[in-house]
Amino acid sequence: MHQFNFNKFRSMLFGTLLLGSTYCIAAPMELTIPDLEQHGFTAKFIANQFGCQGENISPQILWKNLPEQAKSLVLTMFDPDAPTGSGWWHWVIVNIPVSTQSIVQSAGTHSELLPSGSQLIRNDFGVSHYGGPCPPKKTNHRYQFTLYALDIDHIAINDQTTPALIGFIANSHQIAKATVSYNYAR
Repeated sequence: MHQFNFNKFRSMLFGTLLLGSTYCIAAPMELTIPDLEQHGFTAKFIANQFGCQGENISPQILWKNLPEQAKSLVLTMFDPDAPTGSGWWHWVIVNIPVSTQSIVQSAGTHSELLPSGSQLIRNDFGVSHYGGPCPPKKTNHRYQFTLYALDIDHIAINDQTTPALIGFIANSHQIAKATVSYNYAR
């Protein structure tokens, strides 16, 4: 009579599950900002207000490994260290098509450079374009860029749509997200 060997069964099952899982896990979504990787925020990407004298040009943004089920993308740039009690939204783009893999440099102030269908949302500067960093003097702030892959293909917006509402919708409908952060001090 053959005796069941539980330990051998458990080892085979564990090995099968482990081996199978290596083929089922997709690469995580990645977000990169080549313009900031080497030198961070240079004058080119800094705001031109509140005492800062930058060019206020938005950086190039690249991404890869979007989930197959993603239907649209949202990109945000947020400063959680702003002395407001609620942070500061610098840049928000919604309805980015999943067929794209980037936002080109300067698209934050030249909407015609955005991927077709993408829309800029009013930021905390009160305008619908990129607003570069300009923290108070003698402070160092984090600027978080987040790309959300959503399970919805469109976010209905109007002139009153706030970045906080977009953040709520993006977090409620995200399939995946990727964040990179860069510091800037003055």
